[in-house]
Amino acid sequence: MNLLFDSFWRAVVYCLRPRVIALSFLPLLLMVGVSLGLGYFYWDWALDWVRNVIEASTLIAIVSNWLQGLGLGGLKAALVPLIVIFAVTPLIVVVSMLAVALLMTPALTALVAEKRFPKLERKHGSTFFSSLLWSLFATLSALVALLVSIPLWFIPPLILVLPPLIWGWLTYRVMAFDALAEHASRQERREIFRRHRLALLGMGLFCGYLGAAPSLIWASGALLAAAFVVLVPLAIWIYTLVFAMSSLWFAHYCLAALQALRAEPSTAIVAPIPAPLYLTDEQNANTASTS
Repeated sequence: MNLLFDSFWRAVVYCLRPRVIALSFLPLLLMVGVSLGLGYFYWDWALDWVRNVIEASTLIAIVSNWLQGLGLGGLKAALVPLIVIFAVTPLIVVVSMLAVALLMTPALTALVAEKRFPKLERKHGSTFFSSLLWSLFATLSALVALLVSIPLWFIPPLILVLPPLIWGWLTYRVMAFDALAEHASRQERREIFRRHRLALLGMGLFCGYLGAAPSLIWASGALLAAAFVVLVPLAIWIYTLVFAMSSLWFAHYCLAALQALRAEPSTAIVAPIPAPLYLTDEQNANTASTS
């Protein structure tokens, strides 16, 4: 538990470094370009498609007429962009996290290693392509889990639990792997994953809930058309900072756990070879001669 909180406050402090803030603009520029490009070509089409679906729905028409009678008909106009925003947000979150993992995590892990663990041996247990494949496979698994769990979101408590839990699992799998890719061997990485699975999942879950906060700014940009160009890049930048903090948190935690693991006896990783249950004739002869 001490390691968990120690690595957290160190990650928050590291986020204030000019080097980290400067690195956060790399994914921001990429994401803003992609988001504005997709919004320019597909935003009106997405709004029209959602609006047609809502108008074709009998249930939503009844609710809309009821709101109209209460003088709240303007909520229908606000509902359309909100639906588009909440549908696009998971994709933005995934792409933002992958952009941070590819563009920032190696540099942030190197920064943590340089400042706190300069003598920690680098065993290069993973390559860039293996990290990329690991991240893509974890992302695909998370997206499949999201699609499968969508029917359960209509149960009120589960919509507050399932998406952050899936995002937390994805964050834990991607960030922890990348934090150990340069320094840990494959066996050491598996051992750390085995020992610290619950703590790493809890870190990912916390980051998953924390990553939902920029959605409010993102949605405000959709409702306030005049501020859209400003608020949406701001939300994306906050996404990158949240995932940068997550990356730093996992880097501090995993490298400290790796250092502690290497300080233990080697039998902590390699299982001892059991003694033979019987001796061969040659071993019996050698034992008798030495006695």
